[in-house]
This record gives sequence, C-alpha cells and structure tokens, in this order.
Amino acid sequence: MKLIVGLGNPDKEYLNTFHNLGFMAVDETAKLLDVEFTKTKCRAMIAETKINGEKVILAKPLTYMNLSGESVRELASFYKIALSDLLVIYDDVDIGKGVIRIRESGSAGTHNGMKNIIKELGQTKFARVRIGFKPDATSRIPLIDLVLSGISKEDKPLFDTAVAVAGKVGQEFALGEDIQKIMQKYNGASNQ
Repeated sequence: MKLIVGLGNPDKEYLNTFHNLGFMAVDETAKLLDVEFTKTKCRAMIAETKINGEKVILAKPLTYMNLSGESVRELASFYKIALSDLLVIYDDVDIGKGVIRIRESGSAGTHNGMKNIIKELGQTKFARVRIGFKPDATSRIPLIDLVLSGISKEDKPLFDTAVAVAGKVGQEFALGEDIQKIMQKYNGASNQ
C-alpha cells in the first residue's frame, strides 16, 4: 500500500500560494491516476485507487500546514503504511524557483509542516519531493508572508511545469517505481 501526501492549506484563499504547491502536485497525481478526492478520513481529503492489486491513497491534510503531521500520522496508522511506502510533496523556500528535489529521507529544513510530520512520525526516513520557490536576493518579504503570497502571472508557467513534474513523480511512486530510479530521473528538474 502507498500513501502520497501533498501539503497545503485547505481554505480557498490559499489556493494559488507557494504553501499549496504540495496540494497542487497531488491534484496532478490524482489526474494522472484518474482518481478524485471524494472522501474525508483522518482529517484529510483522500482519493483511493488500486494499482496492480495494491491500494494507493492520495491525501491532502485539512489540519493546515503547521499541523500536517497529525493527519499524516493518523493516515499512516489507519492504513498501516510502512514509511518506505510514504511520499510527501511540499514547497521549499530553500531551493530555486521551480526546481524539484527528491530525497529518500532527511531533515525538515525550515519547513514547519515537515517539522510537524517528523515530530508526529518520530522518523525522517520517508521519501519527499520538494518544489522550490526561493525568492531572488532582493526580496525583503518576511518568510511567513512569502509562503502565503500568490504565485505571480510571470512565474505561473514555471510553477505549472514544476507541479506537473512533481505530480508525475507521485504517479511513478504510486505505480511502484523504485525511489532511486525516480530520483535519477527527476532530481534537479527545472524549466529555468
């Protein structure tokens, strides 16, 4: 069984913000797998499907970003997910705009949602896909405002491509592709 989680904030006002890149990517994965988010379980919107007899759950926590771990822990417990079968997709201010980074494990960096997931799971050994949105050096916007700011029209094509790539990563993970192969194929992907 696989669990693919996109991080974001559920309210409409956050739809087109950097902090919702994870939601956008898991929506893309859902499209590629031809499933819809029709249920709420463990404080998350979920979509379920079976691939080659294996259940795949896509999730968008409704707990808001900073408490994402509570929902992820509940989902992992409810579905008895091994950490090797968990993939989390989220935004990352520490890497370049539109750049994709995939890792098998690691720290949360500056991301509060990931800090909460690691705290709740008590582990760092699960795969993650980060979508970069590092501002240019001249930006003086405080981080709390930056993550909740809207994606500009100029940057939209860049992030549409990044979200599409991250969604494809989710699809390949759901199909059972080895995370190492996925990393080799997509790590550092960017349309810059």
